[in-house]
Amino acid sequence: MTIVNGYAQQNIIVTTKNTALTFTVDADKSLIASYLGKKLENENEYPIIPNLDKYKPGSDDLFNKHEAYVASGSLNLLEPALSVTHANGNKSTVLTFSSVKQDKLDNNRTLTTIALEDGQYKFKVVLKYLSYFNEDVIEQWTEYVHQQKKAVTLNKYASANITIPGNAFFLKNHYSAGLREMRSEEQQLLHGIKTIDSKLGTRANLLNSSSFMLSVNQPATEDKGEVIAGSLAWSGNFRLDFENFDEYYLRITAGINNFSSNYTLKPGETFTTPSFIYTYSSNGKGQASRNLQNWARHYKLANGRGERSTLLNNWETTYFDFDEDKLKELTMDTKKLGVDVFLLDDGWFGNKYPRNGSTSGLGDWDYNKKKLKNGISSIGQEATKNGVKFGIWIEPEMVNPKSELYENHPDWIIRQPGRKEYYMRNQLVLDLTNPKVQDFIFQIIENIYKQVPDLAFIKWDCNSLIYNAHSTTLKNQDHFYIEYVRGLNNILKKVKAKHPNTPMMLCAGGGSRVDYNALESFTEFWPSDNTNPFDRIFIQWEYSYYFPAIAMDNHVTDMGKQSLKFKTDVAMMGKLGYDIRVKEMDAAELKFTQNAIKQYDSFKNIIWHGQQYRLQDPYHHKIASIAYVNPNQEEAIVFNYYMATTSATNVNLPIRLKGLSSHKKYRIEEINLYPGAKSPISSDQIYSGNFLMEVGFNPEVSAKRSSVVLRIKQI
Repeated sequence: MTIVNGYAQQNIIVTTKNTALTFTVDADKSLIASYLGKKLENENEYPIIPNLDKYKPGSDDLFNKHEAYVASGSLNLLEPALSVTHANGNKSTVLTFSSVKQDKLDNNRTLTTIALEDGQYKFKVVLKYLSYFNEDVIEQWTEYVHQQKKAVTLNKYASANITIPGNAFFLKNHYSAGLREMRSEEQQLLHGIKTIDSKLGTRANLLNSSSFMLSVNQPATEDKGEVIAGSLAWSGNFRLDFENFDEYYLRITAGINNFSSNYTLKPGETFTTPSFIYTYSSNGKGQASRNLQNWARHYKLANGRGERSTLLNNWETTYFDFDEDKLKELTMDTKKLGVDVFLLDDGWFGNKYPRNGSTSGLGDWDYNKKKLKNGISSIGQEATKNGVKFGIWIEPEMVNPKSELYENHPDWIIRQPGRKEYYMRNQLVLDLTNPKVQDFIFQIIENIYKQVPDLAFIKWDCNSLIYNAHSTTLKNQDHFYIEYVRGLNNILKKVKAKHPNTPMMLCAGGGSRVDYNALESFTEFWPSDNTNPFDRIFIQWEYSYYFPAIAMDNHVTDMGKQSLKFKTDVAMMGKLGYDIRVKEMDAAELKFTQNAIKQYDSFKNIIWHGQQYRLQDPYHHKIASIAYVNPNQEEAIVFNYYMATTSATNVNLPIRLKGLSSHKKYRIEEINLYPGAKSPISSDQIYSGNFLMEVGFNPEVSAKRSSVVLRIKQI
């Protein structure tokens, strides 16, 4: 408590190892956001900060306090975090500070709970800030409860509201389309509101990503500048608002999209928003991304600190055209290649309407008796016999109009009564707001386990958006989009509780449902159906700003004209997998691939659990370079890719490394060479970490040596 201008000022401090988020309570008992930035050495100086800001609302300016959580209907006329219609129809909410509590959950996590209330309307807002000390990450969410006589309506209900001062603001955000995921753009935020949102229902990230990076004062580089990186943990419609105001301030508002989603809150009922995860870095975008990656591995990603399996998928080998004999041969190919799991993809189910293409069978999850005379259990047994594991593809949220499910349960399908059905990929979405549908989907998975008790992998797809949003069983259609995600979460939690050790890939037509709500249940995600390795470098590069390499599935496929080595080296930037025709490989290709898998096994833990450093980006350099360094700085893996499209000349400049120890000595070796190839790089030379980070090293990448993998080891 500090005495300022004659009144007692309440100060609240949320800290991590390098970051502080502070609040003050003013004379009107408003909770004011006073600081988000680098942690001060003396915490007694935080109360001084609000008095250095000379902005005073009123006069000819908007009366706009820098409140920590902004409600609408009273003095605030900018974009609010909260809009409420109270039981009597009044639309004003004035929040005042009520209480604060800080609980140390363990040596690394502290939960700060700040209660605000509107006493006139018995409406309470509880702000939750879960700080992760070592990871420099804050997870924030909001809870609402009221004691009015009748229900109130939440018209907007954001998870977080952050006010930042600065001379200028630069937003790095991402836009997508099928096969063109995570395109990046960076722009200065000028006057007005920049809104990034989704109204798609299921594949929420198909057009825009719910993750972003914001630079303060000037565009941050990889290693310099102030950055706030944020990501919303919600698998449905989202909304991010960035609003400039009063020349020197930006307000970020993040949460569920309130589009067509007024929420009716009963007396005593608690509504909890999804988490908004963010980190502050004073050392550029690279540090911000490492903060999020470390946090995700330790606290959010399913089995984030564990192992992963390398798999062979049959999709590009067979598509829908396979039978039992073909699949059994592929289990032998899986063993021959040297990977862990054979994954049976789409096309294994449907009898009245066989799944021989994308137009039929979806929803009918009995194995196809013509293709698989002895069922999927026989393929699982064959895999075990050949010393590999068995995984399977499902798309349980969807249904084809040409299916028994569509005929038998029309009330289970999302569609508007009396309106024309509209299909995406020849399918409709099942109504996950309906508990019967939730039970049905859970039972699909249980039936697979009954046939294959040792099921080792699930690829969970989701290929359609929600058109004509309507539920036949939901009483309040305003709740539809929220209840859909809640239904999905219920299913996933049930599956995870029953089968906690089964890895699951989040597919969703490429990276269209990648968020930290879903990744709590999934061990990994499929970044894009575009597996052309040149394109994949850009796609994987952008995902790496928010998600760790262990979560990213990268497959070697037939797509693209690049060499097998180039494809393999690109796929090694995350969780390596294969979607290739093993029988069509010549002796050299097979030998290279077998050796590459062994090489990958020897260093994959550095990729999965080490610190990632982007050395040279693929946009502005002829060579893209990215490094992964193990925690004790004893070993690093560096991937280098030739990106030049207009010239075939050699690139002679060295690339500076990052993340090594200045005082340690290192030896560099080129690995993952093609059979018969010789490296021009000598492994005899010894370098100090200081030299490699200040001067650098030339991997000698060129059009003829289009990808180079270096292993750097302490001697």
